[in-house]
Amino acid sequence: MKSSTKDQAAGTFHEVKGTIKEIAGKLSDNPKLQAKGTVEKIAGKVQGKIGQIKKVVGK
Repeated sequence: MKSSTKDQAAGTFHEVKGTIKEIAGKLSDNPKLQAKGTVEKIAGKVQGKIGQIKKVVGK
């Protein structure tokens, strides 16, 4: 599997995981968990964009 594809897949995984944490934090009234979810979701989006850039560049 290419590096770009791995980055995109991992980014999507982290986005989903972050969204789940965010929702769990809201439901359990846990602001720390909600914040961790938000951070992980953003990190996943960044990693996905890195994968897209690698794909365009050809790595």
